[in-house]
Amino acid sequence: MDTNDRFNKGFENRKEVLGAAHVEKSWANADDFNRPMQKFVTESCWGDIWGDPTLPFKTRSMLNLGMLTAMSQHHELSVHVKGALRNGVTREEIRAVLMQAAVYCGAPLALAAFRVASEAIKAYEAETAAA
Repeated sequence: MDTNDRFNKGFENRKEVLGAAHVEKSWANADDFNRPMQKFVTESCWGDIWGDPTLPFKTRSMLNLGMLTAMSQHHELSVHVKGALRNGVTREEIRAVLMQAAVYCGAPLALAAFRVASEAIKAYEAETAAA
């Protein structure tokens, strides 16, 4: 693991939001080809942006849900729904974010996001019940 402060801060933020097991698995599975991207995302996204205290993690999570819905990024949406729940975003707040996305992004994107979020919520609840 890299020892620079941005990386370390980002790695800790990433684990807090996405869960230690997920993040450590992502880093362990990184190879010579994609490790530079993992490092970049950890430093820039998780160290610089998520490390800025101006917005709390809960707010950042809700913003991400809307943006990932708009971009139809289902895998990342699933990851961030679980992260949002970990950050204290309620099921009702997730629903409200997706309903707002429906108005601004269109029903087809929102319907797909609801399917992804529903599965992610079930998976998160199963994971936390087993812990």
